[in-house]
Amino acid sequence: MKLVNIGFGNLVNPRRVVAVVSPDSAPVKRLGQEARERGVLIDASFGRKTRAVLVTDSGHVIWSSLTCEQLSARFDGGDTEEDAHE
Repeated sequence: MKLVNIGFGNLVNPRRVVAVVSPDSAPVKRLGQEARERGVLIDASFGRKTRAVLVTDSGHVIWSSLTCEQLSARFDGGDTEEDAHE
């Protein structure tokens, strides 16, 4: 299984990510607030400014301090971690 580093050693399965969007618009901010209320928000920014929001096919919302461009490069094969069990 291929895992992608989204910052600070946090890894996600890129096959489960539906979208990577900028957190600046009101609808995306609302999406984060609703995810927090439902208990499906994952804050992987470690208190730093959120620069990208990942949305998964399970409805989880993940905040990352990396930019959308940095994440795109990593999803395209840059910084990955391979699962040793497969």
